[in-house]
This record gives sequence, structure tokens and C-alpha cells, in this order.
Amino acid sequence: MTVTELAIAGDAPPEGGRTKRRVRSGHARAVLFFVTPFGVLFVLFYLIPIGYAIVQSLYKIERTGTFGPAREVFGGLAQYERVFSDGPFWTSVGRVLLFGVVQVPVMLGLALLLALLLDSGLVRGRRFFRLAFFVPYAVPGVVAAIMWGFLYSPNLSPFTALTSNIDFLSADLVLWAMANVVTWVYVGYNMLIIYSALLAIPAEIYEAARLDGAGPVRTAWSVKIPLVMPAIVLTTVFSIIGTLQLLAEPQVFRSFSSAVSSTYTPNLTVYSTSSVPNFNLAAAFSVVLALATFALSFTFLKATQRRGEQ
Repeated sequence: MTVTELAIAGDAPPEGGRTKRRVRSGHARAVLFFVTPFGVLFVLFYLIPIGYAIVQSLYKIERTGTFGPAREVFGGLAQYERVFSDGPFWTSVGRVLLFGVVQVPVMLGLALLLALLLDSGLVRGRRFFRLAFFVPYAVPGVVAAIMWGFLYSPNLSPFTALTSNIDFLSADLVLWAMANVVTWVYVGYNMLIIYSALLAIPAEIYEAARLDGAGPVRTAWSVKIPLVMPAIVLTTVFSIIGTLQLLAEPQVFRSFSSAVSSTYTPNLTVYSTSSVPNFNLAAAFSVVLALATFALSFTFLKATQRRGEQ
């Protein structure tokens, strides 16, 4: 029986099927080739450290007698009991939540405003201003905190007329002094994300808005902002995660202000606990903080999705 007869009889697959299978196999190999390096690094430097932290949080240190040698034993959820009964830790969580409720909307509002101004055509030299707004993000967070710490210090600041009358490093204002540093650093970063989303909007939509009689303000409010809402949601999620991970600014400000304690923020609590050293309790703090960050980010995403579906 010939090949043609076999094909007609249904005993051999058509040539087109073989070609499709070869193409799919080639695509699968190409995808595997490009994904494998990321997958290896993701497992080595993300999943394995997370798993190690979880395992460490289930152990505790015991001593035989007062001055006996320390040994690590399985403690179950004993470290988590200490976490949930630790008042300073939960005070620090409440502090950064207050920080985020105020600082994140201000920062993203400024980023959105700057992005709209750059996209409006009213600003000349857009390339210069785009770079100028983004430059603070290129400054390392520690360097930015040190710089602003000197500006806030009454004896070191060049603005002594202001800092001698307003103590920005006092217990009442130091949190908002750090919020100013974070805002200064990250406004340009978030602005660039939103501005990139604005550049992706087709020009035909703007033309249709002009034909309907919409002015620049109306176009920005009714057309641009709704269309870049996914970018705003993305920057908000990044900001929520960054807020709960606040570390560099309070760590640096401890050198300038006695109001910043070793448990001022959750990440600073983790850092201070690991320096004791008590790695097991620090790991438990980290796991709880990671779960809280995930819960807040997931809740925000679900809330925005439901509002978008309405």
C-alpha cells in the first residue's frame, strides 16, 4: 500500500499535522531555553531563601543551665507566639501603615500630575524634565537619607532659620521627614511608569475627545487617567510593598534622631533582632511580615478589580 493510500485510509497523519507538531516542539524548546535561566535564579535566590526562613522560624535556641552551650531545637510555632505577643513589632506595623496611608497617595498623586504635565504638550524641554524628575531615583536610598538628614539637622542644615524653629527630627515629625525622603526618591520612578502608559494611548482617542469638545483638563480626567489606571494600580502595589519594607531611611535617621528606635519599623525590628543574634525569631518576624505584605497587596488588587468590573 502506498503512502497516499495509507493517508486516505487514516493510518498515517497528514503532512500538515506533522508540521504543526514540529513547530510547537520548536516553540516549546525556545521557551524553555529563555525561561530556564530565570527559573534557576528564581529558585536559588527566591524560593530557597524563603523556604530556609520558614524552616529557621520553626526552631529555637535552648541552653542547658544558665551558662550551658546553646543548641538549636525544634520549637514548632513558639517563635510565632512571640511575634504575635510582641507589642513593639505591631506598633511598628501600625506606624508604617499610617505612613503608607498618607505618603503613598501623595507620592502617586505627584507622579500622576508630573506625567500628565509631560504628556500635555504645555511643557517645553520634555526630555530634560523627564530626566530631571527621574534623577532622584538614581541616588541610592542610604545616600538620600543621609543628605536629607543633614538638611533636617539644626546644627548642620544650611536652612537654620527653618530647622531652628521646626524640629523635623522630633518624635512627632520624624516619620513625615522620612516620608518626604521616600517621596522625593520615588516620585520620578512612578512618574516614568505612568508616563510610559500615557505614551501608549493611541492618538485617535485624543482626536475623538477634541471632536467631542473636550479640553485639556477634561481629556486628562475622562480619558487619560482611566486609560492609565492599570499603571496606577501597579505603582500602588509596588508602593504598598515598599512601605512595609521601609528600612534604609529609619536606619540612617537613627544617627540623627533619638526618636527612631531599633523597632521603629517592622524591617528594622527584623534587622535588630538578627543582630542580637536571634535568627529564628527574626525569621518568624520576616515570614509574618511577608504574609502581611501579600495580604495587603492581594486585597488591594481584588478591590480594584471589583471596582473595574462594576
